[in-house]
Amino acid sequence: MRYLITGGSGSGKSAYAEEIADSFNLPVYYLATMQVYGEEGKKRVKRHRLLRSGRNFHTIEKSLTVNEVSIPKDSVVLLECLSNLLANEMFDPIGIGADGVIDGVLRQVELLSEKTTHLIVVSNDIGFDGISYDEGTSLYIKALGELHTRLAVDFEHVDEVVCGIPLNHKGERGYYEVAKFFMDCI
Repeated sequence: MRYLITGGSGSGKSAYAEEIADSFNLPVYYLATMQVYGEEGKKRVKRHRLLRSGRNFHTIEKSLTVNEVSIPKDSVVLLECLSNLLANEMFDPIGIGADGVIDGVLRQVELLSEKTTHLIVVSNDIGFDGISYDEGTSLYIKALGELHTRLAVDFEHVDEVVCGIPLNHKGERGYYEVAKFFMDCI
């Protein structure tokens, strides 16, 4: 089963994705794609590690070529997050580069999906602020939108988290699971 979970910064999408990952009662491999820059980046990683502490998550930090990780088939992979992976592959000197990045990242996700029982991909919704950006940022925003669209076609579940509330766009999550998520967060 494949899940795409999107939402704005601080929307609760990561917590929601982690609850889904836990629900399968399989080993969870948390595939962290963020490249850490500066003190703020270090604080963010520390915060995420604290949020995952005590859970049986196996964290793998891999900012490029995520399909190269070794994981057992009977597992859950939580890819956190697609927007970081895209930026890394698009702008890192050893990444794919702007030409071919969409197909390259889609291929990585496809190959990763073949290695696991369940794949949960978390990504940021950006580009709705009406601001005009430089050419590189505009290309990135457009590429991320295309990635979301193409994954949404192929994935069985697509959810958007807004203000901590998961909104289902494709596939079904039972009422019990959603209600339990809300109750656990209160």
